[in-house]
Amino acid sequence: MGETRQEYSEVEWNPQLLEVPPQTQFDYTVTDLAGGPKPHSPYDSQYSRTTLKGGMLAGQLTKVGMQQMFALGERLRKNYVEDVPFLSPTFNPQEVFVRSTNMHRNLESTRCLLAGLFQRQKEGPVVIHTVEAGSEVLYPNYQSCQNLRTRVRGRKEAATSQPQISEDLKEVKEGMGLDSSIEVDFFILLDNMAAEQAHSLSSCPTLQRFAQVVEQRAVDTALYVLQREDRESLQMAVGPFLHILESSLLTAVDPATPPSERRKLYLYATHDVTLIPLLMTLGIFDHKWPPFAVDLTVELYQHQQSQEWFVQLYYNGEEQVPRGCPDRLCPLDQFLNAMSAYTLSPEKYHALCSQAQAVGSEE
Repeated sequence: MGETRQEYSEVEWNPQLLEVPPQTQFDYTVTDLAGGPKPHSPYDSQYSRTTLKGGMLAGQLTKVGMQQMFALGERLRKNYVEDVPFLSPTFNPQEVFVRSTNMHRNLESTRCLLAGLFQRQKEGPVVIHTVEAGSEVLYPNYQSCQNLRTRVRGRKEAATSQPQISEDLKEVKEGMGLDSSIEVDFFILLDNMAAEQAHSLSSCPTLQRFAQVVEQRAVDTALYVLQREDRESLQMAVGPFLHILESSLLTAVDPATPPSERRKLYLYATHDVTLIPLLMTLGIFDHKWPPFAVDLTVELYQHQQSQEWFVQLYYNGEEQVPRGCPDRLCPLDQFLNAMSAYTLSPEKYHALCSQAQAVGSEE
C-alpha cells in the first residue's frame, strides 16, 4: 500500500490550459428565455470554491475542450453548410435558436461550436438562452424534482453495494492507495480519468490500468440508478426536454407557424448525464459513457411528393434507428409516438416530481 501511494500525485492544472485558441473566439451574450439578464449560476459558485493544484478552478473549459467543440462545429458546418446548403454560412439569429445550461463551461463550449459552425461570421447578435437552476430541464434536475431525488438517492447507495461494482471499486481504491473510508465512486473516478487522458496527463498509473473497468462500472451504476424498467424515473430525468424537442418538431411542421417563429436549427447544449437517459429513452444507448464534445442530432425531412414528414437520428456522427421506428428514416408520427412514453409536459412533470411521499417507501 505504501508503494502504491507514492505513485499517486495530483496533476497540475495550470491556468495556461485556459488560453483561448483564436479560431474559437466568438462574441455572444447570455439571456434568460424571455430576453432578460443572465440568471445567477449556483453551480459556477460551487466550482469556484475549489482551486485545483496548479491554479485552475474546478469545472472550467480548457483549450483542449475548446478545440474539441470547435471541431464539432466544423463537422456540422460540413454537413449543413457545405455538403448540403441548408444553413447560411454566417450565423443568422432568424435561422438559429441556441440554449445552454447556465454553467460557464457549457456556455463557452457552445461559443466554440458556433465559432466552428459559422467560422466566426455573423449577421446579428449571438444570443445563448438559459434558465435559472431551479427551472432547468436540460439535465435531470435533482434539486427541483423531489421524487427523482428520492429514487436516485436510494438507488445510488444500493448500486455501490452491488457485488461487481463494490468489489471493483475496492480493488481500484486499493491500487490507487486510497483509504477504504474515503468516499469515491466510479463517476468521480471516470471524470478525473477522462480529463487527465484528454490533456495527456496522468496522476496515477493504476487508474490508467483500470480505465475500462472504471468506464464500465460508471455506466453500470448509471443504468442501476436510472433503471430502464422504471419509466417514471426516465420521464422525470428527460421528459421535459423530450417535450421541448417534440414542440420544436411540431412547430416546424405546422403550416400555421409564422415565418418569424421558424428556425432551421435548434441547438441545445447539455451534459453527459442528460445524454445517457435520453439515449435510453430513444433505445440507442451503446453502453459507453458519452465522450467529450459528442452530439445527438435529429434531422427533420419532408417528402417532396407525399409531403409526409420523417426524422433521422445521428449519435456521434453515426446513423441510428430509434425505438419504435422501422428503419433509419422514421415517419415523424411513429417517432413522436415512441417518444410519448417518456415525454412530459411541464404540468405533468411538476405533478410527478411532487409525488415524493408516494414512492418513498419503495426505496
